Amino acid sequence: MALNKRTKKARIRFSTQIIKRLGEELNPSVDQSILELVKNSYDADALNCTVVLDNITEIGGSIKITDDGKGMSDTEIINGWLVLGESTKSITKKTGLGRIPAGSKGLGRLAALRMGHVAILKSTPKMRSPSTYDLNINWDKFDQAKLVDDVILNVEGKSKIQSTPFGTTIEIKELKHKIGIREVKKIARGLILLADPFDDDPNAFKPVLKTKEFQEMEELVSKRYFDEAEYHLVAKVDAKGQGEATVQDYRGNILYKTNHKQLAEKRKGDKYDCPPVSFDIWAFILNATTFQTRATSVSEIQEWLAEVGGVHLYENGLRVNPYGNPGNDWLDMNLARTRSPEERPSTNTSIGIVRVRDSKGLLSQKTDRSGFIENDVFHEIRAFCQDALDWMAKRRLESAEVKRRAERQKTASQSENIKVVVADAIKKLPSAKRKSFELAFAKYDKARNEEVKSLKNEVQLYRTLSTAGITTATFSHESNGNPIKVITQAISAIDRRIKKRFENHYSQFEEPINSITKSVDALKVLAGATLKLLAHEKRRTGRVEVNIVIKNIVKTFKPFLEGRDIEITTDLANANPYLRATEASVESIITNLLNNSINALENINVQRKILIKSIIQENILSVSVADNGPGIVGIALKNIWLPGYTTNPNGTGLGLTIVRDATFDLGGKVRAIPRGTLGGAEIIVELPIIGI
Repeated sequence: MALNKRTKKARIRFSTQIIKRLGEELNPSVDQSILELVKNSYDADALNCTVVLDNITEIGGSIKITDDGKGMSDTEIINGWLVLGESTKSITKKTGLGRIPAGSKGLGRLAALRMGHVAILKSTPKMRSPSTYDLNINWDKFDQAKLVDDVILNVEGKSKIQSTPFGTTIEIKELKHKIGIREVKKIARGLILLADPFDDDPNAFKPVLKTKEFQEMEELVSKRYFDEAEYHLVAKVDAKGQGEATVQDYRGNILYKTNHKQLAEKRKGDKYDCPPVSFDIWAFILNATTFQTRATSVSEIQEWLAEVGGVHLYENGLRVNPYGNPGNDWLDMNLARTRSPEERPSTNTSIGIVRVRDSKGLLSQKTDRSGFIENDVFHEIRAFCQDALDWMAKRRLESAEVKRRAERQKTASQSENIKVVVADAIKKLPSAKRKSFELAFAKYDKARNEEVKSLKNEVQLYRTLSTAGITTATFSHESNGNPIKVITQAISAIDRRIKKRFENHYSQFEEPINSITKSVDALKVLAGATLKLLAHEKRRTGRVEVNIVIKNIVKTFKPFLEGRDIEITTDLANANPYLRATEASVESIITNLLNNSINALENINVQRKILIKSIIQENILSVSVADNGPGIVGIALKNIWLPGYTTNPNGTGLGLTIVRDATFDLGGKVRAIPRGTLGGAEIIVELPIIGI
């Protein structure tokens, strides 16, 4: 008997929840959401785009974005603008103004439109007999419906009034959240930097935000302090993957020049497998000596760099987030700077622009707009920029070394000449006085040679310490990246699988898993702390508030100390004592004293304790670090300050030497108590302060 068959046609349908997930959850950043709509204006060949924020400090405000682009017809709105996950834009098809479209899948636009309860689109296309088209989206209807298909949208067309300009206006009404001043500043910065404000193209895209924050930022950016830069790196990769670079001084004179072979030396001259790239970076030497004869002050440059500094990346004319944002060091400039701090720029002392012309779609941005998917092409671009920076640093280092050698030879020659002059002068003295002068000069010469020998030994000591610091910084940078991430992910996976497969026996595994997790957290703290200590800005002289430095160090070390069952407490002076110094010098004192106590507590079985205390007596700040370790034993009290003297088999014997030298450099005093407040060693540092 034949079976009856029935076929029903079906299709995949989407819950309205997908709108939410692809909307506000996809791009939670207000500034990036707005920038996505502004990029649509760029793709529409707009020259001007205005963003107006209205009553945004309260829930229910609105955002309006208006451009003078080519606009959209009803067909383009229905078959393009409203289609999510597919873009009608093609990077192979340029716009009328020769722009390569920035839009991708329309998802970023959705994230912006979902910021309010209502989104209104008005568009007037550029055609001979144009109409104006309106679209009203009420998101509450989507939230109430079950499926996306259940909500019908109407695109209404009407005859264009003669005075109506071409272009598109999008208004997001009844905002779901407030927008604070910090977000407004981020929006202003994002809009100004979006279309390369340092390019002088008269037809460039110019977005504007109608707020005073934007005006202040625009004025700051327009100052363009490029002429104040000490040197300017200009590098590029052509369509054949061949690179070249020059370094110019502040007058534009070429100091160094290289070809592809020298630039790509590390890769044995292989070509860069990426689209054409240009890389400019302006580096500043921010000290009073450099700027003493200039009209511009160091503080002005610092303020400018704080807003626009870092290395920004532009793809096809538009900036890609987050490259160049504060704290984003995508070229690892700050780590490289630790190897030769005076010859390399950092993210705080430079502004850089990387421009990529990608007409083949070799680069692809992440869906959440948090940068590029780091494919081979992206790595090639980064490698080119790092090669250019390395080449520049090498040439500058060579020049500096030649200069230092010449100065050392000059100094040695001058010293010998002076010695000869003094000897000749002594010979001309009467014989009765000559002997005593010869003895006195010989005694002086011997003392001077001893001093030189001592200084050479001290330089060698700090070179050794620098080597250890550089190695530690490298290990910290590496461990803070992939290795720790792999361990964290692996232990999480192990934890999940054990819970799933051995649920009844999980208690047997819980303790070792928690132990590994705590150890990894401690490693993260150490890696982060090391890199923070090496920050260049901490080596600048200025006002240093000692109590704040202490609090920051304790905050950084606390997770590590907790992992070692060390209880740390602070008892700091109520006032706000400060001195003129570098933050690094004060940090070196506190950090080394803290490390000293940690080492002392290593084999203690009782509750481990550290106390940091500060008190003010007239114009002196006394800072003490005490612990409940064994105290100062097995070494003479006077010898604890000497380099290399330590009772710790794994110690360097340099920590307290650094404390002593840093304290003396600050005009202070340091002393030690073998058994102090908590029963263990206590080190007391006294520093002269200039205010509270």
